[in-house]
Amino acid sequence: MSRRPGNPARRLADGGSLPFAGSMHSKSRSSPLLSIGLVVVGAILLIGYCYSGSGGHITNREALSKTEGGVSCTLEVQRALPFLKKAYGDSMRKVLHVGPDTCSAVSSLLKEEDTEAWGVEPYDLDDVSANCKSLVRKGLVRVADIKFPLPYRPKSFSLVIVSDALDYLSPKYLNKTLPELARVSADGLVVFSGAPGQQRVKVAELSKFGRPAKFRTSTWWIRYFVQTGLQENESALKKFEQAALKKSYKPACQVFHLQTYD
Repeated sequence: MSRRPGNPARRLADGGSLPFAGSMHSKSRSSPLLSIGLVVVGAILLIGYCYSGSGGHITNREALSKTEGGVSCTLEVQRALPFLKKAYGDSMRKVLHVGPDTCSAVSSLLKEEDTEAWGVEPYDLDDVSANCKSLVRKGLVRVADIKFPLPYRPKSFSLVIVSDALDYLSPKYLNKTLPELARVSADGLVVFSGAPGQQRVKVAELSKFGRPAKFRTSTWWIRYFVQTGLQENESALKKFEQAALKKSYKPACQVFHLQTYD
């Protein structure tokens, strides 16, 4: 009586995953524990491969893009700090950040030498960490609706940085907010804005901001700045671009350097 040929698929299943099957004797059957072990090892290798990025790790910006499906300009502010320091020098001594997740931006600014920092969260605070609560208690971070006058005197800060906030305002409110941001700054205003084609979380936007972000082109912004009497800060722009070029830094957001009102 002839012996029925074995099922190749069965042998493959018994032999574990493909990379190890060729090293086993074709007539031997692996134990269940060995098969499970090979599956576990393969899963670990697969997870490690998926999460390995350039240099073997995932940057904060890449992680945010993977989890939220878009770019955070507030996170971009933190990446751009070395280049902003080169561009503004002593003007980084008293900085106001305006935008969502301002606690993280203020924390990064405070780590810079000779820099004091404050933050305005235009919406509800999502960050309930101990560090954020501490910043609020100290009066360094506050929640304020930027569609209304800011609770600061003229030129209270040497530099104002705004990110992820103006994209949610209609021109009606931009006409009120932008002059306010310029009013409280002595040396300059830096705007980090999303670019057309970028995406953010839709559900979170509608519940928190009341409307989805509207990403405008650089041409639109420049024309709008001119209409509101804000001129480009050419000196700061040149220094920022030169510093960024040396380190091959390319912002994920649009960055505008503006002079404030006299």
